[in-house]
Amino acid sequence: MPSSRATSLAPLLLAVGVLLIAMASYQCGAAIAKHLFPAVGAQGATAYRLGLGALVLLVLRRPWRMRRESGDWRALWGYGLSIGVMNLVFYLALNRIPLGIAVALEFTGPLALALFHSRRWVDVVWVALVAIGLVLLMPPGSTTTHLDPIGVVYALSAGVCWALYIVLGKKAGAKYGTDAVAWGTSIAALFAMPIGIAHAGQALFSLPLLPLALGLAILSSALPFTLEMIAMTRLPARTFGTLLSLEPAFAAMAGMIFLNEHLSTLQWSAIVAIIVASAGTVLSARQVVAEPLMT
Repeated sequence: MPSSRATSLAPLLLAVGVLLIAMASYQCGAAIAKHLFPAVGAQGATAYRLGLGALVLLVLRRPWRMRRESGDWRALWGYGLSIGVMNLVFYLALNRIPLGIAVALEFTGPLALALFHSRRWVDVVWVALVAIGLVLLMPPGSTTTHLDPIGVVYALSAGVCWALYIVLGKKAGAKYGTDAVAWGTSIAALFAMPIGIAHAGQALFSLPLLPLALGLAILSSALPFTLEMIAMTRLPARTFGTLLSLEPAFAAMAGMIFLNEHLSTLQWSAIVAIIVASAGTVLSARQVVAEPLMT
């Protein structure tokens, strides 16, 4: 029946929609972070993002009000530490290599996760199409020999943390709902703040930088982490991981708009390939939506 089908698709469409908003927000925040690097470095920008993001989430969510009978603290701490390390090494990579390339390399983590969870041949086709798109997304003439090798290692390390973030975030979200975002970001801030203060010193407390820092915290942490938690608790791990294939496309567009990084025709072709793969993944996952998020 049409009405029944529309009802069954509603949770999937909600999850996909909030994930798209999260990815756009994340990449706009990354562009802001790159503008902060000269003043406070990648470490300071990470401290801004996670420290202020945690404060915003704690004020808005007040997670201590919700009493939980039991919870997996190991998953929650693993989720939080994966956020902290992922953000730090990604910003260290972004300080050395372009935004689009950094995100493309970082995506190897969720891409590998999606392939690991594949059960049908069509899933492998979508993942292969994403992989082709990521290769085409690299700027012409840019290979690992032309890129800063340390930046490449940082980006790949961020990919490993991204995969852990997906797996552990799903477990933490099942126990703590959206409160897992506030607690996890707070744990990440405990990891990142000492590093940022040690690197940037008093510059980290400069009032003129506060508006950019708040924008970074909201766009890169408070908003996208909350939306991603909603999405990851409603989608299978392989679907969530493959849908994140849109991340390099959002990064390339953010780089073009905010950092004056223009795309070639080949790179736009890559974006089309990635979008087609993501759409195919959504269609193949129509009947496998996870249980609703606990609040």
